[in-house]
Amino acid sequence: MSQPDKLRALLAEDRLHVMPCCFDALSAKLIEQAGFGLTFMSGFATSASRIGEPDLGLMAYSEVVDSARNICDVTTIPMIGDGDTGYGNAMNVRRTVRGFARAGCAAVMIEDQLAPKRCGHTPGKDVVGRDEAFDRIKAAVDAREDDDILILARTDARHTQGLSEAIDRAAKFHELGADILFVEAPKTVEEMRAVCEGLPGPKMANIVEGGETPDLSHAELQDIGYAIAAYPLTIMAAAMRAMTETLAALADDKPRTPMLMDFVELRQRIGFDTYYEASSAYETSAR
Repeated sequence: MSQPDKLRALLAEDRLHVMPCCFDALSAKLIEQAGFGLTFMSGFATSASRIGEPDLGLMAYSEVVDSARNICDVTTIPMIGDGDTGYGNAMNVRRTVRGFARAGCAAVMIEDQLAPKRCGHTPGKDVVGRDEAFDRIKAAVDAREDDDILILARTDARHTQGLSEAIDRAAKFHELGADILFVEAPKTVEEMRAVCEGLPGPKMANIVEGGETPDLSHAELQDIGYAIAAYPLTIMAAAMRAMTETLAALADDKPRTPMLMDFVELRQRIGFDTYYEASSAYETSAR
């Protein structure tokens, strides 16, 4: 089954899909090993991991697609790629969608922010006009005529133009053929319910710990009507905290073994055992 078809099958289930977000091949492997059924390549986390810079439109299209390809090469669960604003006009959006499809993504997210985009839970973001926003989604849908991929359509209009405008835009995105709708940063449970009740098809919630959207339980998110709950920073924040605390222990010459994954487990999770098993079939590779 293709990755887009795997995602379609998940979305056909009447339940919430919890989606930890990855930022490189290793984090994606750990998500799959933990038993999650899908993942999303967080632009925020990938920008931090790959170029050590904030998610403010600094990564180039080629860098983002390269990261997506690396993740898809080592995982079997469907992955949604972050296509940001599409990196230009409608024709750029078409190329972006094709690139993510050929990298192996099950879906690609296209949003209506002004370029350079901003993280959805940080200041300074704004959206393009309706016509340009709709053209981006139309172009994304047109691009999949040659390459099968789902379209996750995102609007950030809640921030500057209010919830009603955000819902109206998302409804039009659905009419244009978007498969999943994402209204970013509703601020209350009531707003989250308005999104899910006012829009057709699968909806995604974006849960940033410490962000603007309420961090509800999985049961509550499912009850509201979401099909996907994305956690874009959870594992990166956990990894950064673990690294800084371990570095502090190392600098102070304090015991650090309790803070570390066992070396045997580390090798296994990375794939050493799998490599050795496969290489045993080839005499010159097994040495």
